[in-house]
Amino acid sequence: MEGKLVIFSAPSGAGKTTLVHALLKDFHVLEFSISACSRPKRKNELDGKDYYFLGVEGFKKKIEEDAFLEWEEVYHDHFYGTLKSEVTRIWAKEHHVIFDVDVYGGLNIKRQFGNKALAIFVMPPSLEVLEKRLRNRSSDDETSILKRIQKARHEIDKADEFDSIIVNDELDKAIEEVKKTIADFLNDE
Repeated sequence: MEGKLVIFSAPSGAGKTTLVHALLKDFHVLEFSISACSRPKRKNELDGKDYYFLGVEGFKKKIEEDAFLEWEEVYHDHFYGTLKSEVTRIWAKEHHVIFDVDVYGGLNIKRQFGNKALAIFVMPPSLEVLEKRLRNRSSDDETSILKRIQKARHEIDKADEFDSIIVNDELDKAIEEVKKTIADFLNDE
């Protein structure tokens, strides 16, 4: 079966991962596409569950092999991407693919799959709220937070290129809006 693809993209801190996890609980026909990255595995992460940890050289080798649907060098030698084999793996189970990818990767996947893909942009209520969320996560230093805010400005400019924009101001409301949008997409033949 060739299924459909649901793409979630957003600036860091907008809440896309939270929305994706909420959807996976209710839509058993959706399966999460595990991204690949070049960074080392963190303490609590598992290879093949959280990411495919390829290392810089392994990632570059996969690029040369044309193994990616999309990939990006986010920062110098910090690569993230989606392996073509992930879509094949999920479709073989007769499931639809759900992606949690950056804005440029999401648009790239949408261009490749057209109407088979639904691209959703998760919009923060404002840049001020986004900055507050990033600071409350306490996982980034000041330089990283400022880089993420700067990047968010450019990503928000791309929102109109997506099929749907969901403002994540109130989480429960955003979850309900996303559920309806995806149900309509999956049920549309």
